[in-house]
Amino acid sequence: MNRLIPMLFCTLALFVSACRQESSPAATPTATSATPAKPETLSADTPRTTVDGNGFVGPAGWTIETRGPAVILTPPEGGSHIALVDVAAKNADAAVAQAWKAYDAKARWPLKLATDRPARDGWEQIRGYQYETSANDQRGVGATALRRGERWTVAIYDMANAVGDKRSAQVRLIFDRLLPKGYSRESFAGKTAHKLDAARLEQLRQFVENARQQLEVPGVAIGIVQDGKVLFADGFGVREQGKPDKVDGDTAFMIASNTKAMTTLMLAKLVEQGKFDWDTPVTQLLPDFRLGDADTTRQVLVKHLICACTGLPRQDMEWLFQSEGSTPESVMKTLATMQPTSRFGELFQYSNPMAAAAGFAGGHVMYPDREYGAAYDAAMQSLVFDPLGMASTTFDYDAAMRGEHAMPHGLDVDGKTVRASMDLNYTIVPARPAGAAWSSVNDVLKYVQMELANGLLPDGKRYIAEAPLLERRKQQVALGNDASYGMGLMVDRTWGIPVVHHGGDMLGFHSDMLWLPEHNVGAVILTNSDPGVYIRGPFQRRLLEVLFDGKPEAAENVEASVKRLKEGIAAERKRLTAPADATSSGKLAARYHSAELGDIDVSRKGAATWFDFGGWESEAASRSNDDGSTSFVTVSPGVDGFEFVVADKDGKRSLVLRDAQHEYAFAEAK
Repeated sequence: MNRLIPMLFCTLALFVSACRQESSPAATPTATSATPAKPETLSADTPRTTVDGNGFVGPAGWTIETRGPAVILTPPEGGSHIALVDVAAKNADAAVAQAWKAYDAKARWPLKLATDRPARDGWEQIRGYQYETSANDQRGVGATALRRGERWTVAIYDMANAVGDKRSAQVRLIFDRLLPKGYSRESFAGKTAHKLDAARLEQLRQFVENARQQLEVPGVAIGIVQDGKVLFADGFGVREQGKPDKVDGDTAFMIASNTKAMTTLMLAKLVEQGKFDWDTPVTQLLPDFRLGDADTTRQVLVKHLICACTGLPRQDMEWLFQSEGSTPESVMKTLATMQPTSRFGELFQYSNPMAAAAGFAGGHVMYPDREYGAAYDAAMQSLVFDPLGMASTTFDYDAAMRGEHAMPHGLDVDGKTVRASMDLNYTIVPARPAGAAWSSVNDVLKYVQMELANGLLPDGKRYIAEAPLLERRKQQVALGNDASYGMGLMVDRTWGIPVVHHGGDMLGFHSDMLWLPEHNVGAVILTNSDPGVYIRGPFQRRLLEVLFDGKPEAAENVEASVKRLKEGIAAERKRLTAPADATSSGKLAARYHSAELGDIDVSRKGAATWFDFGGWESEAASRSNDDGSTSFVTVSPGVDGFEFVVADKDGKRSLVLRDAQHEYAFAEAK
């Protein structure tokens, strides 16, 4: 989807090591064993080594074998591979060339972009490679060259999109602990966090402001709490580019998927009240709850609605493209079209419609006579926002935008920061438990303080019992080696200590909230531009550096992200024709229709070609693909990256849109 974030709301960067520089890696495997020459299917996640003895973890169910200098890992679906190849070479480019010969000498993917990355994890040099694939290939191909001494380990990612998406957490499992032989990582386990005095807070303030300027984000707000006291709650920059109003601790931003944790807090309150428990079948609460698979429907308990563990893949296109006239009830009906692609509890697969169902289930139990959306809103207000004193937090867009609020920004086709339309952000309203809340740093800090206090309010009164509150943090499904997903919350032990957090992504709004339960420290960061997604990971890292005197990596991570972002936009821009090629555009129909996603109206505004999807629209650039096909790609700020491939056949005009695991056909309509 958007070139900055592969899918909306996604809080995890799982492709090879492309984003590992933005967060510190996990702990070293406790043991490793040599990888067999003959193919072996792993019965469990298993520490193994490359030919040179560098450690990694092989995922359960994958086949592993050694071919010369290459260790090849193949998922159960076949046809996709990760290769770890050890070679001696004079530089990264030569190492990658050797690795491809060892893995697949016939591979001929055109190189799209090669970028240097900060040295991390004991590797003395790292360089990443992206390869050009056409939409019809339905494949992702990349490589990372890592040097230790005179030897290189090259990690090749060559996977079908559907497989890579479904098994993203297992891919992360492999790369989380790809470490040089004998290397031990930095860990903060057993250390005492420093008190965040004025000097240390100034280090955080300077880091955020420098990152904001480097990434040209108009506005950022952050909040810091330690030992029950708010130490900092303020903003940097402006609410809207070109206008003077400053961001501060009361500025409202869309907090997107951070809403999920607050939704499960509402459910926890209902569990505490005895309305149901975490193991209650959902069909007992919502008789019309249906998934596309009857067996999965029967298995879904309350705790599974927002666990990303049911095997249902991300399926956001329906609510993004059917926003006009969409309601909470229609979102619930969409669930009946969703089919699992992995076994129940087997793999992390993020589902916004399921998260929406979680909120609507809780609201319906509390207010059974009200419409799903109204019942959810009332339940959140009475059980979460009012008791915590979150006076400015709301699902009412009009109310939020009448007050002090930030506006969204994105990048135009040439990478320039500009104001983005709010239109796409309204599409989440019918599925609002998944991510439609507006809030401020001051309000979200009140939530974080309650989490750190294990259910107590600042005045010492108990808001919620510990048991239902903490149940939300327990692992429901793994996210690689050292992170797990619970109920709308992630717990990351990457640095040897638990960091509980969740992020949020909507058009022009990217955020994170996090807390360290063992050290009584929490933080919130809210941003109002798409490149803000590149601040939040380093912000978390910088907080830990300041607390524990960690290695200074965060600032360099931001610098590398800026460079990679600019180079990536430039590489993509070379392939795009904007305005769209007039000849190709002239062959388009005036209207297309998809049974699943509705209509596209095609129009011209001067030389530009525009696609109107009903609730929102975008200019479309054209691209001639290597396989001879033509694509039209949305390029308006914030909604860039939706790719429609021309699929005309037998005189009938049609377009195809894909996400990682689904394909949607649009036929010419009258």
